[in-house]
Amino acid sequence: MAEVNPRVQETDAVAPSLDLVQRTLAVDVAYTISRMKVLERIPGNPIHINYRWIGEAAVALMSHLPSFARVVGLRAGHERHIEPLVGWYREHGIRPTFEMIPGHYDASLGRELARLGFFQSGFHASLIGEASRVDRSGNDVGIERVATPEIMERYLDAYVAGWGIPEKDHAQFKANVRPWLDQAGWWLYLARADERPAAAATLFMKDGVGYLADAATDPEFRSRGLHTALLRRRVRDAAMAGADIVFSGATPFSTSHRNMERAGLRIQFIRSLWTTD
Repeated sequence: MAEVNPRVQETDAVAPSLDLVQRTLAVDVAYTISRMKVLERIPGNPIHINYRWIGEAAVALMSHLPSFARVVGLRAGHERHIEPLVGWYREHGIRPTFEMIPGHYDASLGRELARLGFFQSGFHASLIGEASRVDRSGNDVGIERVATPEIMERYLDAYVAGWGIPEKDHAQFKANVRPWLDQAGWWLYLARADERPAAAATLFMKDGVGYLADAATDPEFRSRGLHTALLRRRVRDAAMAGADIVFSGATPFSTSHRNMERAGLRIQFIRSLWTTD
């Protein structure tokens, strides 16, 4: 009989369930709204931050930034809300993405979206693991938690490089993001390589769940294991802080997805993304 890798047994211990789906979605939404509230405080609200709840678990997020123009958590019975939401976005010149989640999705939602000109245009993977069982080994030398304004500046340097923010927008972007250092439940991390800021990532903690968010590596330093090292460091810190579950997201089959699988996270679900273009 072939031997079974004990680490694989451990990392496969999270059984999929709708309760877990709802738990991770709630933390995903809480983190996104926390980010949006930072931007909402900019005088005049130039990014046009707004929210509209549908019941207690579904929410429409509005912003001129595409990543914050999402409708999350719709399920059977919410069909009647879709047309008013589409009208709301169109009034403000914003194109939203409707995210459909397995277990929540109903064909009536898809029919209504198709009637209004939406189509299923992409996928996004949600990956999950038990914080105490995901592989946390490996070398995280050069990774530090951001705790001072000085280190925050280096985090921002790595972040804008990793996400490809145009240089002309660096100053404004950094001004918008500096308040992240003081957000409740946020832990920021900086990875250095060759004594330079090379990668950045965030851990968001809420209700015993750790969200491994927003990892970005400067293209000059990719393929050097920084993304994986940041994953492992955040999982370890989440477990030490009392999280029982950690999760993250990635484009299916991307480098980020593969790194998460290697670290021991497993696919929880694949959401479908519905847009008009």
